[in-house]
Amino acid sequence: MLSQVFYIIRSRVDGNYLTANFKQDSSNTKASYILLFREHFDALSYLNTHAPDLRDRFAVESVPGTQVTRLMQRWGFAGVGVVQDPLIPQVEFLASVS
Repeated sequence: MLSQVFYIIRSRVDGNYLTANFKQDSSNTKASYILLFREHFDALSYLNTHAPDLRDRFAVESVPGTQVTRLMQRWGFAGVGVVQDPLIPQVEFLASVS
């Protein structure tokens, strides 16, 4: 995973990353997982399928696998969601170990 390049979707409006959010346990705190795509075209397919009216408000950026941990720490993400199939979508969630 560290030697790969991943693609992330970022808002052009406010700079936030596209995430999946879950409630943690029985508390009302939420855990955010940044969505990672293996290919640039997968990220574009995701936007075109699930947000065609909003796709011009997002940009696809590349991030090396070595920077994913730092990105998670900086933004306070609980883990990553690696999108396996952008059309369904099928996502594999991996939690960060502190």
